[in-house]
Amino acid sequence: MQTPALPDLAHTAAKPVHWLATAAAMAGVVALAGLLQPRTATATATAPEQRTTTQHGAPASAPDPDGVEFPLECGGVGTTVAKKASGDLDGDGRPETVAVVHCAAGSGTPPGGIYVLTQSGGATPRVVATLVNPADGKTVGDLAVRDGLVSATLLGYSSLDVPRCCPDQEEQASWRWKGKAFVRTSGDLARSV
Repeated sequence: MQTPALPDLAHTAAKPVHWLATAAAMAGVVALAGLLQPRTATATATAPEQRTTTQHGAPASAPDPDGVEFPLECGGVGTTVAKKASGDLDGDGRPETVAVVHCAAGSGTPPGGIYVLTQSGGATPRVVATLVNPADGKTVGDLAVRDGLVSATLLGYSSLDVPRCCPDQEEQASWRWKGKAFVRTSGDLARSV
């Protein structure tokens, strides 16, 4: 049998008093953590964050893209709303809906469009802007609306030789309402994926 070169360590021969001291120290830490809990958070909306309400006091709802006529030629196969996100894009206190729509092709990867919908009172929702035209041949990956900014991942093809199932380019794009129109505020150059 080989003798260890190091002397016995204290924790290898722990006695009940050591375990009792450790348990007491842990109980003290837990009790102290319980006393130092943060107060309950409260928040008050500032003017830009306040939302308009309906006559009954409920928040105004975002336009529903189902049933909207989109400016998209699909040859009679209809359209599919693939993604949607809502938020107040123009600062008027009413939410708008951003919808990614493509033809209901059944198979393949049809190009899509990104449309902004608004709705006044009880009127039918309507398209007020086209951010990405399906004629551009892009499909849309991620879509988000945050703090008045619309952001999306656009997928495309570097040439006609690339199979339509497998986009080989990716672009990050975002738009913000400026005065009377949506302005593209960013967009990386297309890069291979």
